[in-house]
Amino acid sequence: MNEISRASVGFRSERGPILIALMLTTGLVAIDATILATAVPSIVRDLGGFAQFPWLFSIYLLAQAVSVPVYAKLSDTVGRKPIVLAGIGLFFLGSVLCGFAWSMPALIAFRALQGLGAGAIQPMSMTIAGDIYTVAERAKTQGYLASVWAISSVVGPTLGGLFSQFLSWRWIFFVNLPLCILAAWMLIRTFHESIERKKHRIDYAGSVLLTAGMSLIILAVLEGGQAWAWDSVWSIGAFALGALLLAAFALVEHRAAEPVMPLWVFSRRLLVTTTLISLGIGAILIGLTSYVPTYLEATVGAPPLVAGLAVAALTLGWPIAASISGRFYLRIGFRSTALLGTSIAILGTIILAATSVHPSVLFVAVSCFVVGLGMGLVATPTLIAAQSSVAWSERGVVTGTNMFARSIGSAVGVAVFGAIANAIILSSTGGAHSPTAVQGASTAVFTAVAVVAALTIVAGVAMPRSRVEDVEFRAAAAAPAE
Repeated sequence: MNEISRASVGFRSERGPILIALMLTTGLVAIDATILATAVPSIVRDLGGFAQFPWLFSIYLLAQAVSVPVYAKLSDTVGRKPIVLAGIGLFFLGSVLCGFAWSMPALIAFRALQGLGAGAIQPMSMTIAGDIYTVAERAKTQGYLASVWAISSVVGPTLGGLFSQFLSWRWIFFVNLPLCILAAWMLIRTFHESIERKKHRIDYAGSVLLTAGMSLIILAVLEGGQAWAWDSVWSIGAFALGALLLAAFALVEHRAAEPVMPLWVFSRRLLVTTTLISLGIGAILIGLTSYVPTYLEATVGAPPLVAGLAVAALTLGWPIAASISGRFYLRIGFRSTALLGTSIAILGTIILAATSVHPSVLFVAVSCFVVGLGMGLVATPTLIAAQSSVAWSERGVVTGTNMFARSIGSAVGVAVFGAIANAIILSSTGGAHSPTAVQGASTAVFTAVAVVAALTIVAGVAMPRSRVEDVEFRAAAAAPAE
């Protein structure tokens, strides 16, 4: 579909400017994922609303999760470029409004707008890379894209701490503005795609039902046991109405001419197993990034910046492994690489859970780094395997489904791990702020994360044994004649 030479990979190749544009675009989401956590205390001191601050993360996650499938389907209809530019525009507007927020509720609302932008940016960047590079080329390209996350894992927490301490927390949002402008300009200038213009029937009903149904389910999961009791009318009503809307969504998708999330995605073994793996990845990530900083701050008195950098070890190990994952899946296949990565992640989570009874920043950082190495060998190969098994017209949906599953895994993980932690803290005699209570709750959460990692390997075992040549052949066979 894209009129692009496929001669080489790198900054100096013909596709080099597009690669740089994708790296800048990925950087928007990567930095935002790490910069906010260290600034939360400053935000609370300025705006108040300590009880509401978890929504700064939850609402962003919710907006991103429900919008990904819609953007993904639209990208297969109108092209990748308009969708990613729209996402950058929403992210830019959300960042401006967040920087000028006057209250915690206003900041939460503007974070939702940022989340809607991120829902287009991250999956579209991955989809474009899947469009312009072959599977073998992506083994090399991943090194470039992974380096963005490696740099962001250090730059994000550092900038967040510096802005909060010496300037203002508002600059963590304003710093996005020049990055958005540069990323959009690079994409407009360098990325050109040829789309077959034909009349499409947009699945409005499916989009609304999916968004509303998943919003209610994720809201119920996030707030259950927090804002309301699990057995309350609000909780039961949100789950019931969400399930009813999703059932209606499934019926609509059977009849839709161009469904927003085609049900064939869940009928192919490779796509189902890689989606389940992505679900587990989302839960593992949220379990560590949410609880490691609190654990270190409460038990060893680590400053927020140090605690943030300990978590950054995870996002440092991830891109290192992702950048070399191509060497593995080109030799031993996607399934074996995913199983190797999951095994390493399990080892890291077990080390973290076992050493958490003896709090140490070094032990935590090493454990997170090992988990990151494992995740890098899981997330990248499974996504590339899924993308490479379908034609251009299906790649957006497949990528979006994978990202959607990761967001859902994070949302469910927040609720499950939160329920575990709250149960431990409530049964503790020391109270919620007791280091002993926090340590016990964190150990329980880290153990639960290890269990999730062990369950994820089951999905890896169920993956079909596909070589690179196999998935590329199937994709070529499925591609329409040009």
